[in-house]
Amino acid sequence: MSKRNSQASKSAARERLRVERERQAKRDKAKRQVIVAGSIVGVLAIAGGIGYAVVQNNKPAYWEAAKKDKLVKPANTSGTNGTTVVVGKSTAKKTLKLYEDSRCPICAQFEQTVGPTLKKDLDAGKFKIQYIGATFIDNHDNGEGSKNALSALGAALNVSPEAFLEYKTALYSTKYHPEETDDKFKDDAYLIKVANTVDALKNNKAFQKAVKDGTYDRWALDMSKTFDDNKDGVDGTPSLVMNGKQLTGSDGKNAPMSVADYTTAIDAALKA
Repeated sequence: MSKRNSQASKSAARERLRVERERQAKRDKAKRQVIVAGSIVGVLAIAGGIGYAVVQNNKPAYWEAAKKDKLVKPANTSGTNGTTVVVGKSTAKKTLKLYEDSRCPICAQFEQTVGPTLKKDLDAGKFKIQYIGATFIDNHDNGEGSKNALSALGAALNVSPEAFLEYKTALYSTKYHPEETDDKFKDDAYLIKVANTVDALKNNKAFQKAVKDGTYDRWALDMSKTFDDNKDGVDGTPSLVMNGKQLTGSDGKNAPMSVADYTTAIDAALKA
C-alpha cells in the first residue's frame, strides 16, 4: 500500500508532530465523507440513466499538505527551488526546453517515436535539454499519477542525470505507459517496478525509499508550478522550445511527432 494512502506511514516518513497528525486525520475524515457522498451520487446517476457522476475522492488531502513540506532538492538541479533541470554536454551552446507531463499519451508517443533521435542529438552535443515537468492531467481528473511520477523522476535525478533520462524513457515506453484514464503512476510499487528496468535504479534502496517516503513530492509541486508559470507560451505537452520559439511539425502548430519533422525543426532552430 502506498505511503501516500496511509496516514500512519506518511507520518512516520515525515516524523510529523502530533498536531500535524491530528490535522491530517481531520482531512482524512473529510475525504471519507466525500467518498461516501461521491458513491451516492454515482448510484443516483446510474439509476437516472445519466451515465455521469462527479466524484471528488481521487483528490487526496495529502498533496495539499505536501505544499507545506520541507523542500528537498534533488542533486543535479539548480535555480529557484531546484526546478532548473538541465542535462547534456556543458559544451553545447544551445538549450532545448522540453515540456512534458508523465501521464500525457502524446508525450509517450513522442518519446517512443522521436525520443531515440533526440537522445542521439543530445549525446552528440548538439544541444542541452532543460526538462520542465507538468501535472495538469492530474488537475483535470483529480488524479495523482503525474505528481507522483514527477516526484519519482526527482528521485532518479538525485541518482544521476543518466538515470533520470533512462527512467523517463521507461515510464513513457509502450510496455509501461498507461492509458491517460488509468492513473497507474499514483502507485509507488508500480513506479519502482518500472525503475527496476533501469540499471542505476534496479534494487536501489535509496531511490526506493525516496519514492515511498515522497521525499521529492514538494519539489514535484514546485516543478509543476514552473510549467504553469512558464513564459514560453506553452500550455500543453509535449512542447519543445529553443531560442524562445516553439518547435512545430509540418502542421505549424503542434510539436514535431515524426523523426522527419523533428529533424527539420531542430536543424532550423540550431541554425537560428
